[in-house]
Amino acid sequence: MDHEMRPEEQAVDSQKENQEANARRIEALLELNNRYVRTQRHLEQHSDITRLENLKHSLKIQEEREARMENLKNIITQGKHNEVDEKANLKRNLEFTEHYLQHHSAHMDQFSLEKTTEKQEHRREQLKFMD
Repeated sequence: MDHEMRPEEQAVDSQKENQEANARRIEALLELNNRYVRTQRHLEQHSDITRLENLKHSLKIQEEREARMENLKNIITQGKHNEVDEKANLKRNLEFTEHYLQHHSAHMDQFSLEKTTEKQEHRREQLKFMD
C-alpha cells in the first residue's frame, strides 16, 4: 500500500495548516491589541502620577507591541515577516544583557560570565561595524 499523498491532498493539507496558523496569528494579534489598548488607557488616566522611569518603560513596551502587531498583520495579509532590524536587535540585546550582568554577575559561574562578556564584546563590534 502506497502512503504517499497526491499533490492535491498535499495542497489541501498545506492550505489547512496555513489557515490554522493564521487563526493562531489572529488570536495573538487580538491579545496584543487588547494589552496595548489597556496599557494605553492606563497611561492616559495615570500618567500624571507615574514615575518617569515607569512611563518610559511602558512606552517602550507599547512600541514593541506596535511592531509585533504590524508584523503579525504582514504575515497574515502578505505571508511574510517585516524586515528584521538587526541593529535594533543588537542594541536591545546588548542593553538587556548589560542590565542582567549588573544584577547577576556575582551569582554566575565563571564560564557563563566569560562567555556572556565575550558575546557582549562581539555585539559592540558588530554595532561599530554597522555604523
